[in-house]
Amino acid sequence: MKKNIVIILGIIFALIFTRMIYTNISKTNEKKKKTSVPSVTVANIKSENVQISYQTTARVAAKYRVEVLARISGYLTKSYFKEGDYVRAGQILFEIEPQEYQYAANKAKANIDNIQSQADYDPKQTARYEELVRQDYIAKSDYDNVLAQRNAYNAQVESATSAYKDAKRNLGYTHIKAPVDGKIGIIDVTVGNYVTTASGPLTTINSTNPMYVTFPLESKDFYELVKIDGGADVNRQVEFIFSSGNKYELKGVQDFHDNKIDETTGTITLRATFDNSKNELIQGDFGRIIIYSNNKTNVPIVPQSATMENQEGLYVYLIDENNIPKIAYIKTMGTSGTNWIVSDGVKVGDKIILTGIQKVTPGAPVKIVEKAVENTNLENKKVGLIIKIINKIKNKR
Repeated sequence: MKKNIVIILGIIFALIFTRMIYTNISKTNEKKKKTSVPSVTVANIKSENVQISYQTTARVAAKYRVEVLARISGYLTKSYFKEGDYVRAGQILFEIEPQEYQYAANKAKANIDNIQSQADYDPKQTARYEELVRQDYIAKSDYDNVLAQRNAYNAQVESATSAYKDAKRNLGYTHIKAPVDGKIGIIDVTVGNYVTTASGPLTTINSTNPMYVTFPLESKDFYELVKIDGGADVNRQVEFIFSSGNKYELKGVQDFHDNKIDETTGTITLRATFDNSKNELIQGDFGRIIIYSNNKTNVPIVPQSATMENQEGLYVYLIDENNIPKIAYIKTMGTSGTNWIVSDGVKVGDKIILTGIQKVTPGAPVKIVEKAVENTNLENKKVGLIIKIINKIKNKR
């Protein structure tokens, strides 16, 4: 019994002793942390021959967006499609009551036939009068009157023909047709309503294949692409990313740029064309686009993990010959893998801090090591020490 009590007391004293050791070690480490120089790893900035890319906001736009309008007045009597249908150019969409316009066309045709019959008779009459004048049976003035009448009939025929064509044109407008291939939107005016040329759109058709994606690019980035690719009027490969974060499976081609820089934003508008066979791109959708240079260029690169950011921008820590770090703000023009492609702020050969940057103070010395030093786990030491003490007590038993 006494032996067990001794063992228990020994364990308790051992734990107390261990706790005292742990406390002293912790205090010592805290003092070291306050006075120690942070350990960091460094590397010289390298260059890489890379394909430049830029990412920016983008919007999907139909190649053709057509408002379907009434070109005559009348009651809308029929609709030949459902909302959301895909239609072909020339397909009949609506009917405006045709009776009134059919009557007008018939009347115009009858008027042509009437005048034409008179015009057909008049040349014969003119020929007879011409012969009579030649034989001095009638006055020259009578012949002139007949000749003038013939010319008048011919003019009336032309006028009546124009009126008939106009009536047929209006009759044709009673069937409203799709001007382009595309997808029908919401019907804004339903069957039974009276429509006029001022009624506004009956519906809207958006073409679906191909689709455009328009996007702004900062002028400096655009000029960088122009410099790398050797010209502005070249086609470049692009990728579209939906607002959900998913990437569109087909690549597009940037084949147009605007002829001006927006004075307010300092950007230029570019446009890419995408195949949309599966109708996944929808008019008006927003997302992001990545545009790639055609040619590669040799540029400085910096690991993204070696950078930090504040209100002034992205920066790295440059190391001078005395191992003193200083902040260097950098400008980037895209990424290559996990590296920033740098356009300004540092150059190839500069030495920067790679790891340990969280503990660095600008202007304060740092210790350069090959690998990051890991902290000793004091809790593991404590447990190990207790186990050794218990084992020694057991061995004494």
